[in-house]
Amino acid sequence: MLEVKDVYFRYPATKHNVLQGVSMSLNKGEIGILLGTNGAGKSTLFQTITGIRKPNAGTVLLDGTDVSSLSSSERAQRISYVPQTVTFGELTVKEAVLTGRLPYFHSHPSREDEEATETILAEMNLSDFGEQWAERLSGGQKQKVAIARALVGNPQCMIFDEPTRNLDLANQRWFIRELKRLTEKRNLSILCSLHDIREAYELGDRFYFMKDGIIRYSGGKELFTDEIIEEIYGIRVHITHINNQIMITGGNEHE
Repeated sequence: MLEVKDVYFRYPATKHNVLQGVSMSLNKGEIGILLGTNGAGKSTLFQTITGIRKPNAGTVLLDGTDVSSLSSSERAQRISYVPQTVTFGELTVKEAVLTGRLPYFHSHPSREDEEATETILAEMNLSDFGEQWAERLSGGQKQKVAIARALVGNPQCMIFDEPTRNLDLANQRWFIRELKRLTEKRNLSILCSLHDIREAYELGDRFYFMKDGIIRYSGGKELFTDEIIEEIYGIRVHITHINNQIMITGGNEHE
């Protein structure tokens, strides 16, 4: 389980807290979706969870262990992070995925690292692309490589910051199916930030609506109401729930 308890964070050059007492929890086998406008604090929250930034106060726990007590390699073994912009430099697909095993080796990968890479390439249907330059792949294929790199270290928790931002509709649909499959197969905790409310509703199990550095609402799909969307996004909408989808009409900003 991932637990965030009363976390505050302030950048050194500013006087106000970007995160103002954030608390949330996410069980194993669940997909959590973080929702809110730009500047709400979503990316900063991700960076405190992964240990990239140290909170000024509060605690982040993974299966009861304080993340701040772990070394950087131990954190990387347990929590994988896929940022908004994914780049691979001058690496082949196989080399790029193998870098996901860096927390387990120092100068040279072991046979176990190589085998883990081959296994995840096969699972993600990337074996045929192993010797191609990762940076030259299409957006959808690069996202597959990013997921493979994040998975190869066998993490307990995966975090995605706007993962469908640069994907076309077909690859967005693939991504939703893939995350659901991975969550079920590996019993992972997966936390994503998304802008598309319809996409979030379909993908998620738990939802966290964030505004001004605070999670205002957390829970299930019952949170997708006209009133909550208006409060978080500042737009008037009407939401209709249909099976596992929602229809949104309106979308007028406050004058």
